[in-house]
Amino acid sequence: KYISEHDPRAWDTIIQIEGKLNDKNIPFNMKGRPLRVVAIDQYLTQKRIADPVMEGLKSAVRYDKTYFDKIVASLLPLLEKLTTGRISELLSPNYADLNDPRPIFDWMQVIRKRAVVYVGLDALSDTEVAAAVGNSMFSDLVSVAGHIYKHGVDDGLPGSLAGGKVRINLHADEFNELIGDEFIPMVNKAGGAGVQVTAYTQTMSDIEAKIGSHAKAGQIIGNFNNLFMLRVRETATAELLTNQLPKVQIYTSTPASGANDA
Repeated sequence: KYISEHDPRAWDTIIQIEGKLNDKNIPFNMKGRPLRVVAIDQYLTQKRIADPVMEGLKSAVRYDKTYFDKIVASLLPLLEKLTTGRISELLSPNYADLNDPRPIFDWMQVIRKRAVVYVGLDALSDTEVAAAVGNSMFSDLVSVAGHIYKHGVDDGLPGSLAGGKVRINLHADEFNELIGDEFIPMVNKAGGAGVQVTAYTQTMSDIEAKIGSHAKAGQIIGNFNNLFMLRVRETATAELLTNQLPKVQIYTSTPASGANDA
């Protein structure tokens, strides 16, 4: 469908290319691929269609099949979870299904409407899917925040003012299950677009274990302004608060002695 939209005669050309292919003129890295796939790749190379998604697919196809299978083997179970069942219907809805009453929206629409979105990721049942979906949503929100920072929230609308912003409150419970490198620009740069992040977690070690770096964990924690802490059992977490408190004199006891000749 994508190719036909750009060139109505594309498939005729692809079939002609496919008919000329044989074992001798197929590139080594494309050995083992179906002839139709090789023909499509050669067609796209000739036409030079500028599309980042298509470029990514072409890059993946051009890998040696054996090598590519090895590097993506660990991803296949997760991708299968994300592309089947109810999760697939949520992440990749059928835009052409007129019988589906569910609204389709993006972050910019939500922000412009001042709407409230609750995302229940169910990390207790499936941590991998929760992390993948949460990270992708964070990444998308960072991209939208960057656009708002540069052009304002009403960019493209009639009568819009450049630089217009609204307050965007993001509450992330058990956020140590969701954070990745995508979260770092969210807390240290997205404030310029009106994003205010409130994160909830148990210990500092939870953040460090998930992000995999003590320095990055410190970077994330250091970009939060206010700290609210209840009872914690981990000393390092408690010291996040106690190390910021000034030392004051609360109670002193001064021994004294004296003598009187009267």
